[in-house]
Amino acid sequence: MNPDTAGPPMTLRFTEISAPRPDSDSLAAQHDAIDTLLDDGDRAAALAAWDKARRDYETWSSLVHLTFAQDTTDKEAVAAREYADALAPEAATHETALKRRLLANPDRAGLEALAGAHAVALWETDITAFDPAIAAETEEESRLGARYTALLAGAKVSVQAKEVNLSGLAPFAEDPDRSIRHEAETARWDFFARNGEELDSIYDQLVGLRTGMARKLGDATFTPLAYRRMRRLDYGPADVARYRESVARHVTPLVARILEARRATHGWDKLRYWDESLIDAAGNPKPAGDHDMLVMAAQEMFARMDPRLSGFYAMMREGGFIDLKNRPGKAGGGFCTSFPSVGAPFIFANFNGTHNDIGVFTHEMGHAFQCWESRNQPGVDYLWPTMEAAEIHSMGLEYLTHPHMGLLVGDAAADRYRAMHLVSALSFLPYGVCVDHFQHEVYANPEATPAERHAMWQRLEKFYMPWTDYGDLAYPAKGGRWQAKQHIYNSPFYYIDYTLALCVALQFWVWSRRDPKGALDAYVALCGRGGSMPFQGLVASAGLTSPFAEGALEAAVAEAAAVLGL
Repeated sequence: MNPDTAGPPMTLRFTEISAPRPDSDSLAAQHDAIDTLLDDGDRAAALAAWDKARRDYETWSSLVHLTFAQDTTDKEAVAAREYADALAPEAATHETALKRRLLANPDRAGLEALAGAHAVALWETDITAFDPAIAAETEEESRLGARYTALLAGAKVSVQAKEVNLSGLAPFAEDPDRSIRHEAETARWDFFARNGEELDSIYDQLVGLRTGMARKLGDATFTPLAYRRMRRLDYGPADVARYRESVARHVTPLVARILEARRATHGWDKLRYWDESLIDAAGNPKPAGDHDMLVMAAQEMFARMDPRLSGFYAMMREGGFIDLKNRPGKAGGGFCTSFPSVGAPFIFANFNGTHNDIGVFTHEMGHAFQCWESRNQPGVDYLWPTMEAAEIHSMGLEYLTHPHMGLLVGDAAADRYRAMHLVSALSFLPYGVCVDHFQHEVYANPEATPAERHAMWQRLEKFYMPWTDYGDLAYPAKGGRWQAKQHIYNSPFYYIDYTLALCVALQFWVWSRRDPKGALDAYVALCGRGGSMPFQGLVASAGLTSPFAEGALEAAVAEAAAVLGL
């Protein structure tokens, strides 16, 4: 079913979504048929057939990888994921060959008229990011990433005489009792210490693979290839470096003041790492109820905000497009995936009874709503924007829901939640740019040993987060904290995106404080544009300022600091 002809939202059911399982022969036959259409001079029909083929393939791949994430111990799901990972380079080979053929046609204006100028620009970048020569490395990269995911998903740690997975540690890590927070972090980092050698090995292999792929494609290091894989068309590493400097200049000193005030409030001699997560002196606000209560309260929240959000969420909830409960074997974290053959998204998360449940839910709902609003974009390349733009939708919704937080945490805790959310955002920025800077250094020095990589992290952590004191937590103290960040392993260079988007999302927040309807309407319109423009073009289209513009970050952060009385 093409999303243009899809029925009303209420008719969609996740259990009814399916896609044909491709194989080498079917992929080859599909692309032969598209080539024949091009041979016959029917470029419009070829593009239409290719778009449908890509939607079907991506729907199948999303279903396979979602099923694996829902239970990483399921043997059939593991086998299906391995099959998909092995087939992916073949699909990429066909896709790259077709893009090269389309781009080789001298009638560029005609191609842009049919596919869109931005799509053509994306294809020009894509063909430099893959070649059949790196197919084996691409498959191995996926296998190593899945090994990391399964290792962390299978973690079993004990805290307060309870066995939990890593996601289940969150309530203990935010407990008002300092000793319990310390116990939780001790349990977490003992797991990483026990598995440190394997984690180092996995990452060492990933760095080697990625560097080898880049060199085969003509790059001295992986970094330029990584930027092209992320489809970053309108900025580069130099822009990102200036942005990181801006965070260090304007945000790091502010966060240091916030944490020093927290230390003084509690009367601690030093603020330790396990104290950073206790943002509210009275205890971080928690959801006002369990999973089922939150799911239903969110329906009322969206109804108060806008009928477009409310109707969409009802479809997601009633159609089975959400999986939010934490359980053994389930992959950690949260994400939004989609099934472009029908235009529907799916939200995956691990609720654990903390404020993070609200944050991850509203965040992934932002991704999902954008996916839904842009489902009728003319081509699959426009369904999602590049990642830093996609994070505007997710983080933006986090802030646009602020006025209605009483429904989720209770009226008495709503102001405290809003303040905590702003403090969390400010505190995240130095960490986010540290993750990015670390990866730039890692891939600039691919021959570094694991110990040297840990030293890199230590040095950068002291620059961006000089307040960090791990106390007796030996593993992160020696530079191992980065190994808990799955993006570093599985989505290289996908992290600065959150900090760039946060700068823009805070602008939506400022706007909504003065003009709630205008801000929400601009947000919905931005979601509908999908990926039809590059990052800075999308930001400008919403009437907002690029994070790379002088003063953009400083102005957004200053407003947050003023509201917090800092």
